[in-house]
Amino acid sequence: MRVQSLTLAAASAALLAPTTPSAAPPRPVVWREAPVRAADLLAKVRDCAPVSRGRYRSDSGRPARIPVCGTKDAVFWKADMDIDCDGRPGPRCNRRTDPHYSGSTAYAQSDGRPLSAERLPFIVVPAPSRIWDYREHGVGGGSVVAVVHRDRVQYAVVGDTGPQDIIGEASYATAKALGVRADPHGGGTPSGVTYIVFKNVRVSPIEDHAAAVTKGERLARRFVGDSPALYGEPWGH
Repeated sequence: MRVQSLTLAAASAALLAPTTPSAAPPRPVVWREAPVRAADLLAKVRDCAPVSRGRYRSDSGRPARIPVCGTKDAVFWKADMDIDCDGRPGPRCNRRTDPHYSGSTAYAQSDGRPLSAERLPFIVVPAPSRIWDYREHGVGGGSVVAVVHRDRVQYAVVGDTGPQDIIGEASYATAKALGVRADPHGGGTPSGVTYIVFKNVRVSPIEDHAAAVTKGERLARRFVGDSPALYGEPWGH
């Protein structure tokens, strides 16, 4: 009887003992890099080594004071931002909303149609001239650009050309993403915008904005000094 009592007591103790839940499997650690900061990009373009033979105006009638500067990997300029609403018409970019509207852009998307300034972040470069020819510096349609305004960075592409003596223009979509008033009639900002165009790197098709962002982040990280080895892709691809 004693043996039976001991057995029953042990069984009761086992039932009353607190149970330890099985450990949940560890969650996989996903390492995400922080976006490149506007301040880090601006620090890299603090000094200017001019690559243009002359200087540009921010608007017609303004003094020509803006040089195009260069480094080994990029060209850049600091200017205003006028709003480009050219290309495929939409509810915000058309002949009614923009007194200078044009239905074409210098570069077309993959189906042959003009770009959409409403939807695609792109910038405008001056048409080639004696002042500067962007084509001689590894820049063309689809070149990847980092546009910086205050504490924001927007990745875009080169999508249009403008007057030979004026610089500082970007699409409606670029302005909106940067918090700049995007109205083509009186919008934009008079100063404080930096345009950094990476040499010899283009997005194809040109309208693939996600690709521009992916490449832009990678190129910006290299530009501010991080190791290219992290990305497994040689410069220029």
